[in-house]
Amino acid sequence: MNRILKDENRLQKWVVLLLLTVVPAFAWGQKKTSAPAPKAAPAQHASAPSHAAPSRPATQAHGSTPSHGNTTASHGNTTASHGNTTASHGSTTAGRGNTTAGHGNTTAGHGNTTAGHANTTAGHGSTTAGHGNTTAGHGNTTAGHGNTTAGNRGGSARQPAGTRNVSLKGGGTASVRANGSVRSIDRNGMHIEHGVHGGGRVVGEHNGARVVNTGRHGGYVQRAYVTRGGHAYYSRTFYAGGRYHVGLYRGYGWGGHMYYGYYPGVWYHPGFYGWGWHPWGAPVYWGIGAWGWGGAPWWGFYGGWWNPYPVYAAPYYWLTDYLIAQQLQAAYAARAEANADAVAADAAASSGDGGGGDAAPAAAAGPVALTPEVKEAIAQEVKAQLAAQQAQAAQQSGGAQTASAAAAPATSDNTPPPALDPSQRTFVVDSDVTVVANGQECGLSSGDVITRLTDTPDGDQNVNASVSATKKGDCASGATVAVKVDDLQEMYNHFQENITNGMGEMAKKQGTGGMPAAPDTGTQAGAVTPPPPDTTAAKTLQDQQAAADQTESQVKQETAAGGGGQ
Repeated sequence: MNRILKDENRLQKWVVLLLLTVVPAFAWGQKKTSAPAPKAAPAQHASAPSHAAPSRPATQAHGSTPSHGNTTASHGNTTASHGNTTASHGSTTAGRGNTTAGHGNTTAGHGNTTAGHANTTAGHGSTTAGHGNTTAGHGNTTAGHGNTTAGNRGGSARQPAGTRNVSLKGGGTASVRANGSVRSIDRNGMHIEHGVHGGGRVVGEHNGARVVNTGRHGGYVQRAYVTRGGHAYYSRTFYAGGRYHVGLYRGYGWGGHMYYGYYPGVWYHPGFYGWGWHPWGAPVYWGIGAWGWGGAPWWGFYGGWWNPYPVYAAPYYWLTDYLIAQQLQAAYAARAEANADAVAADAAASSGDGGGGDAAPAAAAGPVALTPEVKEAIAQEVKAQLAAQQAQAAQQSGGAQTASAAAAPATSDNTPPPALDPSQRTFVVDSDVTVVANGQECGLSSGDVITRLTDTPDGDQNVNASVSATKKGDCASGATVAVKVDDLQEMYNHFQENITNGMGEMAKKQGTGGMPAAPDTGTQAGAVTPPPPDTTAAKTLQDQQAAADQTESQVKQETAAGGGGQ
């Protein structure tokens, strides 16, 4: 009996020992043979509706600042931004759920297209990045800089797909479109460019002045003026239609580049600005008759695209319609000028002047009416600017700098321009601008609305923006485009100038036609007042345009003959 018990005890010990050996070995084998399941993409990638929609109310536009919360994340994907070759590895670490976006960045052209699908749109990703993509999102912002525009395929903001760079025999370079038309020329310190709408611009230096021809009927000459409070100020003498006017601009040195921001030479008293951004006691009706637009050609042309408010709850809504109307009048005038230039170009071509045809713009959607959301975004920008101007006006206390002061040095004060202020997102296009979307050129015209997505310029001084509202023949609404910071700053400048002009109109009309009376509408001199016009500006602009015409004629002949090289 004892022997049987001993045998049973021995058997039990062997069974326990066997289990202790086999079970861990089995579990280890299972772990070795099974692959780890990938992490699911976070739900935010599919949503982020406030940023995916190009037409956003101003509160959302200002709310874009959450993208800054991912600043640290952007460093995590730095390899992706520079590499675009190693980007697939960089983006893989940006959360397994964003593996598609990682593959997207493998090549500069295709990368951000795939990344675009992962991030709603490439470039929109820089905004949605702040919310959804955690690490990968802001990584694609940097990757966007690498490709100039996130989503460009086969091109960049400087040179779209199909264009080629030509080294000119007499020195300099030219960019020629696929159809043979000249896109831009850089020669002898002069930059010449032609947009897809047919307009052109010439920028150069003459006797220390910056000379900008914005068309055959106008332009400006900018000169260093004074230094005040450590800031450099510049005067611009505009010449158009046989008349001069002067504007004052503050210099902003940022990232090794100079930008110029509008500065009012005269300020209203602070109370008037405060009145402008606060609601009226009762809504004000101000019909088309009161505006004086009835029967105007531009009003008939754009009436279906934009409708004024039926009533105005506050002065800044009245200013919003004033500003939009000014931009649409400018757009209509630019169309007339472009049509006249096209007729002249056709006549020159038929006489054997040479040169390629018009540029072939990217396919554009039909006109999209200015939505209430986009218009509200503009109104909120007007309101914010009036509040800022009220604070600035309170700081103006005479002591104006006169023209006899020492000229401002063209130096940097290491301050970003207003166009890159994170709180400034909505921009109204002031004049014809050619941009790049998906590697193709397309045009924006005065009155179109864009929303800036990225804050830091790339190596070509471009930032990404979404087209919020556009007219027929312009870039498709919702497209992500690369915009030069210089162009963006000029949009901001014109916006500021129109607000100043609109305040002047309200000062005249307040207390009449049902508009409530305003407080003191008196003016005061700012810390810097503009000088008188430079009466040599017309001759300077004329000489520059003649030189540009001669240069362009030479380049057309050379490129048509097959001269130059890549």
